[in-house]
Amino acid sequence: MTSQPSPDKDKHPSTTPPPEDDRKPESPAQITRPSWKYALKTTIREFSADGCGDLAAGLTYRSVFSLVPTILALVSILSIFGQGQALSSVLEEVRGIVPTETWDTISPLLDTLLSTPAPGIGLLIGLLTALWAASGYVKAFGRAMNIIYDVPEGRGVIKLTVQMYALTALILVLGALSIVIFVVSGPIAEAVGNAIGLGSVAVTVWNVAKWFVLALIVVVVVALLYYATPNVRQPRFRWISMGALIAIVVSVIATLGFFFYVSNFGNYNATYGALAGVIILLLWMYLINTILLVGAEVDSEIERARQLQAGIEAERELQLPARDTKASDKKAEQLEQQVEEGTNLRLSEGETLEAPSGDASRSDAPGRSDEPGRDTDSAPKVEQPK
Repeated sequence: MTSQPSPDKDKHPSTTPPPEDDRKPESPAQITRPSWKYALKTTIREFSADGCGDLAAGLTYRSVFSLVPTILALVSILSIFGQGQALSSVLEEVRGIVPTETWDTISPLLDTLLSTPAPGIGLLIGLLTALWAASGYVKAFGRAMNIIYDVPEGRGVIKLTVQMYALTALILVLGALSIVIFVVSGPIAEAVGNAIGLGSVAVTVWNVAKWFVLALIVVVVVALLYYATPNVRQPRFRWISMGALIAIVVSVIATLGFFFYVSNFGNYNATYGALAGVIILLLWMYLINTILLVGAEVDSEIERARQLQAGIEAERELQLPARDTKASDKKAEQLEQQVEEGTNLRLSEGETLEAPSGDASRSDAPGRSDEPGRDTDSAPKVEQPK
């Protein structure tokens, strides 16, 4: 199994089995115990081989640069629907969870962003700019997924950009919807309860139900990242895969545990001083991105186990066709041309990039031998004994 996708890797749809091969087990219950054991072992090995720790660091870098544009985009979307102050209410709730050092670091920035007006055409321009910047994380996540699935990026620049922008916009809309549900739903539920004669009962029920709705939105976002970002045609869209379930549950537990540790035991101020809040935020982002990549590795290795159990040769690489191979085919052709030019440069000893005329190469020409710097015509002749 290789950890880095190469441009010339054969992932054409015509040369690989269909994503939904009838021989594959349909449900996790149909996967045998040895297959589960194999998937667990390969997940651990591939996480290291794919360099997921470094990939998570890269995603954290992209997260930092996408954080401010994402907030701007959410403010713009909420302003369109007259809910510009909804995000402020959510942040007040978050304030009680986030460590004090981190909140003191980011709160001035948040206050500036939330107080920036964006009416009319300015709102549209700001939204498009924020969408462009926020899509950087989604694109980076797609590149990481391609490494995990061992497939080169074959989608062209325009096609890939449009897909990633659309996915980013959908995720932002879902994020804005979750904010509205969290903030505005209480009064709405109370009004509906009074109208139907339930009163406070409706509010109580909704205060519990909204957390399930918010959890559903998180599930959809993770499912979209896992399904739409890599350049592979996966078997089918799963609302909740095994890897996604692990990623979501572990992320929630890890977040609560991390912030509890920082608030009660961590002493980052003594080590990092004024940068303590930034360091805590970066560590949390790195933790979440690492967990997301672990979930992606789990899904890919379960798919490998399904293929092996079905008799498909997937020991070295997954047998999933690429969504598109146009860009990767072009890169492969460019690589072959570069190799050919390098060969010509070597044979001509740095004189030309073009192929030598005739069928014979310089290395086979008279007066040259396989040894560098040795001329067969000038070599001393040894007399044979009579």
